[in-house]
Amino acid sequence: MRGFERIARASARRPGRVLAAVALLAVAGSLLALRLEPSAATETLVGRGADTYEATERYRERFGDHSVVVLVRGELPDVLLTSNLGRLIGLEGCLSGNKPEGETAPGGRGSPCDRLAELKPVQVVYGPGTFANASAGEIRTQIQAQSQAKAAEATRAARAARKVAKAQGKSRAEQQRVAASARQLVYAGFVRDLLQINLRYGLGLTGLPSVDDPNFVSALYFDPSRGATTPKARFAYLLPSAEAAVVQVRLKPDLSDEQRAEAVALVREAVRMPQWDMKGDATYTVTGAPVVAEDLADALAGSTLRLLLIGLVLMAVVLALVFRSRLRLVPLAVALAAVAVTFGGMSLLGAPLTMASIATLPVLLGLGVDYAIQYQARVEEEGDAPRAARVAGPVIATAALATGVGFLVLLLSPVPMVRSFGLLLVAGIGIAFALALTAGTAALSLGRGGTPGDGPLARSLRGAGELLEGPGRALGRPARRAGGAAVRTALRRPGRVLVVGLALAAAGWAVDSRTEVVSDIERLVPQDLRAVEDLQALQEATGVAGEVDVVVEGADLTQPAVVRWMRAYQSAVLRRYGYSAERGCARAELCPALSLSDLFRSEQAAGDRERIRALLDAVPPYFSRAVITEDRRTAALAFGIRLVSLERQQEIIEDLRDRLDPPAGVTARLAGLPVLAAEANANLSDPLRRLATLLLGLLAVLGVLLVVGRRRVGSWRGAWQRAWVPLVPIALATGWSALVLFLLRVPLNPLSAALGALVLAISTEFAVLLSARFEAERAAGFEPAEALRRTYRSTGAAVLASGSTAIAGFAVLALSDVRMLRDFGLVTVVDLTVSLLGVLAVLPAVLVLAERRAAVRAVDAPAAPALPASG
Repeated sequence: MRGFERIARASARRPGRVLAAVALLAVAGSLLALRLEPSAATETLVGRGADTYEATERYRERFGDHSVVVLVRGELPDVLLTSNLGRLIGLEGCLSGNKPEGETAPGGRGSPCDRLAELKPVQVVYGPGTFANASAGEIRTQIQAQSQAKAAEATRAARAARKVAKAQGKSRAEQQRVAASARQLVYAGFVRDLLQINLRYGLGLTGLPSVDDPNFVSALYFDPSRGATTPKARFAYLLPSAEAAVVQVRLKPDLSDEQRAEAVALVREAVRMPQWDMKGDATYTVTGAPVVAEDLADALAGSTLRLLLIGLVLMAVVLALVFRSRLRLVPLAVALAAVAVTFGGMSLLGAPLTMASIATLPVLLGLGVDYAIQYQARVEEEGDAPRAARVAGPVIATAALATGVGFLVLLLSPVPMVRSFGLLLVAGIGIAFALALTAGTAALSLGRGGTPGDGPLARSLRGAGELLEGPGRALGRPARRAGGAAVRTALRRPGRVLVVGLALAAAGWAVDSRTEVVSDIERLVPQDLRAVEDLQALQEATGVAGEVDVVVEGADLTQPAVVRWMRAYQSAVLRRYGYSAERGCARAELCPALSLSDLFRSEQAAGDRERIRALLDAVPPYFSRAVITEDRRTAALAFGIRLVSLERQQEIIEDLRDRLDPPAGVTARLAGLPVLAAEANANLSDPLRRLATLLLGLLAVLGVLLVVGRRRVGSWRGAWQRAWVPLVPIALATGWSALVLFLLRVPLNPLSAALGALVLAISTEFAVLLSARFEAERAAGFEPAEALRRTYRSTGAAVLASGSTAIAGFAVLALSDVRMLRDFGLVTVVDLTVSLLGVLAVLPAVLVLAERRAAVRAVDAPAAPALPASG
């Protein structure tokens, strides 16, 4: 196209200005990129449009963010029945940010407790210390209120009895006796009411309760029928085992990333304060989803720069070895500028730095190097940049367009970070191609100085290349021999080559669904990460993988029908999955957690609306606001789900969802991190979804090739004859890579599960460039055999150089301590190697068969009718 030629001519006319402008953009992009905030938030793994995500956000808004969990490990009697309980109560008060007016927070000014009280990042804290304290206070309040009421009632009853006795003419002594009897009768009713309180709380009170009384705490928390140190089953969310207690610190849902990070740090510092040190062997561990996210974000920030530097060095070495050019490092410089500009734009848009965006680094570097190499090789071949831009620019642009469209299918992924991965790649491809045409032309023009490879820029860039000239030739000879063998085999037996390639691809498609997919965030992050180790300790101590929540919404949730449904649903589900008050959670797949139905443990309590509302009004706000909002329109049921596989979690979750049948006018939806994780795993593991994504990607690439071909040849038939040839090895490459991954037993993750699209896009790049060059050689009059040889000596060598450089860039990810990135790097190295070698091996056979097919059509075509001779 003339447009590419004009751009190249303008860049060659003022190379210094162009390079200065690109360098300025790259520096500005780099500085902006340094402002990117790493993020490992759960919303990067689950789509915002998903019903489960919306329900989880609803839960967070109403009842607080995902919990920071403080695990207290130790024998429960040592934790709860000694002075350690007072320390635990103090810690929970510190974490909640509660500080009596006018008093100094524990630790003094500037302490973690003081900062938490000042910043107020915590919405609510639930722990055994605060619960025991609140329970004791509530019971004391009820007893004292009833005691005062009964005392007044007893006085009135005695006065009335004395008055009646006096009216009957009885003696003063008889009046006193009757009054005393009336008073005792009233107090007998009080004792009966006190026994009811005992029964309600499962206690054996002999006086006013207090957390300083081990008998009260023991009666509150322990179940003698199951063992003296076994906690009651209904307190599983506070005391999950006889050796563990849990404090949940729910952060406010509207905190910024910086505020959340500071809150997590303050919680950790507060737990380390000497005031709360447990006597004996009990210890604290701080963990939970927000803690893992913050630690992972820090790990990402630390590894990104290291991976980039190592990747650049490795790619420079590989490029110097395999690219047969004097200015062989120019493509890497151009690609690096494209990456800087792309990530700078990301920063301007306020996008977070996720694991997916880090993974785009080697992809963009590889593609940027590829465009620059292809263009530079053509410039050196033609000897003139504008002419090379006119000849090679449309071909490279077509390959870039088809590659970008192939990446657009990633927008269909259920994982947000994969969708952002696709968008970032599409934007980076456009920038990389533009810089290859402008900065690449300027660098080559400035470095050439009139004679190719003889200018000042050339001398500054070719040092590393000359140093590795010998090793480069040694590595190039086997590659040239392999390319020659592929061409000779394709010329002799193209059909056999294609049959073998198709058979291997079919085997790969068949086993693709059997490749393991890992989407559990805990398995995708560094296993030596402190937060991950602590989370694993929490799961081992509690046997619980997380909390499944049911968000119930309606105009008035205090209706008896609603409360009865919640009680019945909770009971039926717990019973189905092995829980009972007698057995507890030991072998159950679901355990009870803090729920609204816990307030209504009897049919009488849920008997009528007035009684329900009175009970909710009587419950301390500390407890009630965790399970129902003040307007009585949103409530929560919660279950602890045990440590099982994600597949089993999904089965349980689907059953829970199927059993939801709330009364008319009420909605109920599942929420929580385990639900999000299980659904993400199910979506990623779905072979039909992956197959549909590949087919759509192939159709999108075909559409681009058809449209471009139609513009070039003027007919859809001619466009089809050009488009199907590169599409064959592109499609086969997806099967080959799936087969190799299955044989190597490499698991997929949310990033690498989208590698079908990546293989599709990269294979498109290789196949389109080689096919276009073969067409050009045939148009120049060369026979098919010679055209193939010339194609592989020129464009094939450049494809091999760019592919090898991209593979080297991905190999760097294998050094990452983040498993998602490490596995992504390993999978991509395998896939790109298979795709590169497969396309180089199979495309010649497809080209030969296409030539033979065209020749047969030409022979079979009817001859044009002869015109009659003129008279």
